[in-house]
Amino acid sequence: MSKTTQTDRTVLDQTSPRNRVDDPEDHIDPVRQRVISGSLVNICDEMGHKLTRMSYSSIIRESEDFGCAILDEQARQIAETDSTPLQMGPIPAYVRGVVDLFEERGATFEEGDVILHNDPYYGASHAPDFAVVIPVFRDGDLTAFSVTTAHHLDVGADKPGTCIIDTVDAYSESVRLDAVKIIEGGERNDTAWQLIEDNIRVPDMVMGDIEAQIAAARVGADRLHDLFDEYDHDTVKLAGQAMMDYSERMLRHEIEALPDGTYSAEGYIDGFLDSDDEREKDILLAVDLEIDGSDINVDLSRCADQVDGRPINMPFEGTVVPAVLLVIRSTLLDTEEFELVPQNHGITRPIHVHAPAGSIANPRFPAPTIARFCPGNRLADLTLQALARVVPEKTCAGIGNLKICTYSGVTEDDEYWVYMDITSGSYGARPTKDGLDAVDTLYANTRNNPIEDIESHYPLRVNRYELREDVEGAGTHRGGIGAIREMEFQTAGRVSIEGDGSKYPPWGFDGGHDGTPGAVIVEDEIDESTPRSKMSNKRMDAGQSLQTIGPCGGGWGDPEARDPEAVREDVRDDLLSKARAERVYGVVLTDDLTVDEAATAQRRAE
Repeated sequence: MSKTTQTDRTVLDQTSPRNRVDDPEDHIDPVRQRVISGSLVNICDEMGHKLTRMSYSSIIRESEDFGCAILDEQARQIAETDSTPLQMGPIPAYVRGVVDLFEERGATFEEGDVILHNDPYYGASHAPDFAVVIPVFRDGDLTAFSVTTAHHLDVGADKPGTCIIDTVDAYSESVRLDAVKIIEGGERNDTAWQLIEDNIRVPDMVMGDIEAQIAAARVGADRLHDLFDEYDHDTVKLAGQAMMDYSERMLRHEIEALPDGTYSAEGYIDGFLDSDDEREKDILLAVDLEIDGSDINVDLSRCADQVDGRPINMPFEGTVVPAVLLVIRSTLLDTEEFELVPQNHGITRPIHVHAPAGSIANPRFPAPTIARFCPGNRLADLTLQALARVVPEKTCAGIGNLKICTYSGVTEDDEYWVYMDITSGSYGARPTKDGLDAVDTLYANTRNNPIEDIESHYPLRVNRYELREDVEGAGTHRGGIGAIREMEFQTAGRVSIEGDGSKYPPWGFDGGHDGTPGAVIVEDEIDESTPRSKMSNKRMDAGQSLQTIGPCGGGWGDPEARDPEAVREDVRDDLLSKARAERVYGVVLTDDLTVDEAATAQRRAE
């Protein structure tokens, strides 16, 4: 099978007259259009509920690291559920990848097919995120796709779990599933199922989650047929096209109101700070965002070259494009200000992203990509910083990136256990509010996994889970505060960590201070002189603990303009010491933690 860079792949001409009714709103009344649009979203929501209730793993059941969507026959997204942007954003690319692979093989879609796909060079976000694609037929013709995606806790890589930061190529980071018909024409492909199961360390969990994805996608297909029966097939299709045009029109209106020009931001990711190879650490990412009328062109040509033999390269269609789209859409169409604008193919039409083949933002096959999360989130952060040059009132300061850990081991019965845990980051301060503390940021948006769930299912104990103290990104509005999470092994095991932001702090804005980097600390290890954000399959003894520390977001505005009462509240909450309150904010507190207004005024005047 030939492999090409993702920008060279053929993509359907999604704006040609052949593919679109000239003006679908002329053929359907707006009330019916909205009712059908709401029904399509409800279908996707039901798919999501089905998936969470049937899944085996906590990453789907608790963290909700999944996506559900309905697409038309041209792989244009019509509707999606409200879940993880990094799962939902790539779904059209997954389906285009499946279509491309079928065309290369001369294969066709048949009623009753269920396709499993995870190739990052054909649209996938990264290899652990499996897509289940079900083609939907009406009167014998292909008319839609019902799709679920989800993160799986082990994918048959050369190390346990999916937080793999040391692997040589795409073949060593997962079992490769290139548009595999695991159910063909309604008949289960037992050979394919057995092959996947035999290459997974925790087959009961992973195969159970695949079954849950299939059940959820079938719900989507069935409900879509019900909608066709209720409103007529052509009417539903017209409503889908009309909503795409509506979403496009809304985004273009906001872009057009911005001043034309190019707005840039650049920064670094840690990479592999302990590497002897300079190309593997302190890696440059750069965004040049051009506003041209009602279009935005995002050029990533200044980003560093791909890192061969290290899996921090970002799939272009599966990670880079969704990261950029998320930031632009959520910034310009914030639901605090606008009614809900449907997320569909129309949102993508005004945004054009370019990254040269062979860069870290568009690697050439077979460069590994499994640890693309933190670089992609940093790219989203830089897109936000570029937008802050032109619409600061709609943005925030720099975000604190996440740390994703895989804990694993083997039981006394010689059975593998694998658990994935996320240490939250934080948001930067906003023009009128503090940043959010200890949350998954930007395109992650996954939920916290309860401590009770962890300790009841795995030989792990959570000793600490708390906010950091005295390290916030100071400002008129302070940055969000990162968390400290300490995990203790009850039996011997291993840990791998995929993280970033242990060297470079989140950026402050408009006089706000930069935030504070995160850290990784292993009990009984003395040398912590080199910052560390990654770890590869490290052995841990029973009773040994590990701390993952999330970065604190950047501040916004002059710290000495912060409301003294807000400073006092942070001191009362043990987030800030009295000494730092006076030194950084110029706020003097008495022994009973009231604001000494005279001393504060004098201190600030000085």
